[in-house]
Amino acid sequence: MTDATSAAPPSLSALGQYIKDLSFENPNAPNSLAPKEQGPNIAISVNVNAKQLAETDFEVELTLEGKAGEGEGLLFRFELLYAGIFRIQNIPAENIQAVVMIECPRLMFPFARQIVADCVRNGGFPPLFIDPIDFATLYQQKMAQMQGTSGNA
Repeated sequence: MTDATSAAPPSLSALGQYIKDLSFENPNAPNSLAPKEQGPNIAISVNVNAKQLAETDFEVELTLEGKAGEGEGLLFRFELLYAGIFRIQNIPAENIQAVVMIECPRLMFPFARQIVADCVRNGGFPPLFIDPIDFATLYQQKMAQMQGTSGNA
């Protein structure tokens, strides 16, 4: 038997997921709940951070922030910090960061998306279903930004 066939397969396990912080603001209620002629401008930002907890365990934080409307016309604002603990085994060291920053948030996103939708609905508005996020592109942009920053130092 060769080393390639006897080696354990790569594994990514979600050990737990949880809300670390959740905020929803409806600052102009009840006026903001009146039907509008057109839908509001919706802005959403996404961020992913991670820290290593043990040799194979990582905490990954997915931050979703958003708002509908502007200034006096602000309908609502939300902020969700959703986290998960993941165990990564038998993955080459040079690939671990990509797995942590792409695959882990990809697994977390549907749950975070549902929390936001429920929160907005419970605030008196139609549920807000955030479009799927391309975490690979987000990771590549973050890496390019970090290389640009370190290159300018």
